[in-house]
Amino acid sequence: MNIKNKRDYFLPLILTFAVIASDQLTKWLIIKSIDPWSVGASFFGDLIRIVCVYNTGAAFSLGSRLSSITRLIVMACIPACFIAGICVVYFKSEFSRVQRWFLSGIIGGGISNLLDRFFRAEGVVDFIDVKFFGLFGLERWPTFNIADSAIVICGAGLFVALLMQEWKGKSKTPEAPKDGE
Repeated sequence: MNIKNKRDYFLPLILTFAVIASDQLTKWLIIKSIDPWSVGASFFGDLIRIVCVYNTGAAFSLGSRLSSITRLIVMACIPACFIAGICVVYFKSEFSRVQRWFLSGIIGGGISNLLDRFFRAEGVVDFIDVKFFGLFGLERWPTFNIADSAIVICGAGLFVALLMQEWKGKSKTPEAPKDGE
């Protein structure tokens, strides 16, 4: 691997560490300044609220009622293996620069939430609460954090980047001749 390739592999990992640092810092600030299960600030009426809640489950609190050992396996060990797999794929597969940046954001968000799962007995700290106006039966969107945002945004970006790569690959492939031509 030459110097340029090393930079292509390792430079996007800055995003991984930036996501972890910003997520953990904001969670620490929330814990220090807002009482659990309360609203610390509201913006634009109550469109966006900063709250302090703990999530022992996955997205939308799924699995929060599982036993503690089952929850540890399902919510911490399996995601840890998944993130390790993404890291292996990151270094062993061919991705474009932008795809590596998106993967780095996903890895950072996953690691940061795993830190909470392993080191915060209360669960993952969530603090961004957005009004959803009754869409899909939800008055408010489930509370989330910076790591969740990084995972969703980078996951969507990676999906679009992979679709574009596939689309470009198909447009460059010549069509096979039709019968009778």
